[in-house]
Amino acid sequence: QVELVESGGGLVQGGDSLRLSCLASGRSFSMYSFGWFRQAPGKEREFVAHINFNGDYLYYADSVKGRFTISRDNAKRTVYLQMSRLKPDDTAVYYCASPSREYFSGTYYRTSEYSYWGQGTQVTVSS
Repeated sequence: QVELVESGGGLVQGGDSLRLSCLASGRSFSMYSFGWFRQAPGKEREFVAHINFNGDYLYYADSVKGRFTISRDNAKRTVYLQMSRLKPDDTAVYYCASPSREYFSGTYYRTSEYSYWGQGTQVTVSS
């Protein structure tokens, strides 16, 4: 059974940094891509970042490009989202997700492409 567990959320001030972690278990880690999504109150879940199975390809939403960095540590079975220069608009529940297919090459920004999701971690940025 695949399980994704996010951690690292919290309350920070605008301009601060925060690092989210996603610990994966239940299947081989190194063959799968991961994505980070977020959902603010009253809004749809939106794509934030994606990393392919070996970390060679990284994709970001325009709203976070240059401020957020996605990375992975296969030995620790963990995916990270380093968030810098946080803004109040970044306030949301952040979710880690992974597709069911190995070596995924689909449409990385679509929630429907991801079969497994974590429970989410709250990030709140005050102004």
